[in-house]
Amino acid sequence: LCPPGVLPLCCRLPAWDRAARPPPSPPQPPGLPLAPCRSFSNNKIQVELDESSGVAMMKFKSPPVNSLSLEFLTEFSISLEKLENNRACRGVIITSAVPKIFSSGLDITEMCGKSIEHYTEFWRAVQEMWLRLYGSNMVTVAAVNGSSPAGGCLMALSCDYRIMAENPKFSIGLNEAQLGIVAPFWFKDTFVNVVGHRVAERSLQLGSLHPAPEAHKLGMVDELVPEEKLMEKAAAVMAQWLALPDHARQLTKTMMRKAVLDRLVAHREEDIKNFISFVSKESIQKSLRMYMEMLKKRRS
Repeated sequence: LCPPGVLPLCCRLPAWDRAARPPPSPPQPPGLPLAPCRSFSNNKIQVELDESSGVAMMKFKSPPVNSLSLEFLTEFSISLEKLENNRACRGVIITSAVPKIFSSGLDITEMCGKSIEHYTEFWRAVQEMWLRLYGSNMVTVAAVNGSSPAGGCLMALSCDYRIMAENPKFSIGLNEAQLGIVAPFWFKDTFVNVVGHRVAERSLQLGSLHPAPEAHKLGMVDELVPEEKLMEKAAAVMAQWLALPDHARQLTKTMMRKAVLDRLVAHREEDIKNFISFVSKESIQKSLRMYMEMLKKRRS
């Protein structure tokens, strides 16, 4: 039996072993806009599903910076679950509806001056987001159309493929160390699996944010394209991935990601306790308060 919470790929039947799924329609030709046949939206997430192509578009719409609040994380996981349970959906393109920002990462206000119960609920929601995204049966393509530090970077790294707008002003990275925070082991594992041990070690220790060209050179993103062609390229990549039989791709993804998923599932409660113990330290609370004050001064 799997522990409570999300069922990662290792605990789910692959799509081809579910009740008979109608054969998918051929993917829409690259470059054409997705014609939404079904859409649903909540406060933070907008989703449009083109059932003819089997491709969904998920947009973050939580200005000013798409911070990963408890509400955002909850809505994201619910939206992803809805798509996962829809047999017409085979892939999802994840992007931002807010100009110049993909996601600024975890909402600092959720980690500062709150109760133990709140920290528990929040961190469980962060885990849930990653378990669902990293373990999704669907093809997941990140169309990174702005800067993406910390938790935003984690979301992009968790996708199958990353395309970033070719803008040197946009940066991406796990910069937790700059805030006096240590990236959890499953953030680290995800990063290492994308860029390799040495690049991840150096970047994590320095809390580096890499401009788009450097991120591409390091392998953090798979492609750079002009901003105006980002969605066209994402659609073309999605069509390429969906040309393969679902079952072969899904089982391969399970094989590649199962050990990392299993590690968090096995240590989920311990990970929550470690987060609470760490974030509750007065030194960490002080660092977070100073960071929030700095942000307020920047905005003013």
